[in-house]
Amino acid sequence: MPDPILRNYRPADAAAITRIYAHYVHTSVATFDIEAPGETAMSEKFDAMRDKGHPVIVAEQGGEILGYAYASDYRPRAGYRYTCEDTIYLAPGMQGKGLGSALLGEIIDRATAVGFHQMIAIIAGGIEPSIRLHEKLGFRVLGTFPHLGRKFDRWVDIVHMQRQLQPETELMRE
Repeated sequence: MPDPILRNYRPADAAAITRIYAHYVHTSVATFDIEAPGETAMSEKFDAMRDKGHPVIVAEQGGEILGYAYASDYRPRAGYRYTCEDTIYLAPGMQGKGLGSALLGEIIDRATAVGFHQMIAIIAGGIEPSIRLHEKLGFRVLGTFPHLGRKFDRWVDIVHMQRQLQPETELMRE
């Protein structure tokens, strides 16, 4: 079977993305959502990111969505407009096959191309494969926030990581 294609998100992808995300809502601390959002909510969220010009991509193979990634607002205030936060979710069973690296590498490239200067990763629960993936692609750990969230009747730590996207000289061109 050919390698997955990394392509821009389309509205027709919302159902698959909703299923993938719901899996993590119900089975992990990768997200602090307790209730999985429906397809309409996910579609609106992804359409809004796309409409802002933020990179939103999916990995597709044989018509099946195997994962997705995006880089969007880190915070809503204007002073943060050059900083994005990355998000990556893989379909169950797709971990450990290089797909996360491919998606993160592509989202880094696209976020850089649209003018983001810094990328932040916020990883819940000290999920080691996620931390290693981000380190492999140039992120550094900034710190751990203990007991920042609560899910499945336990307190969960958050690891913050950061990667510079643009050289410092580019920052002064605003």
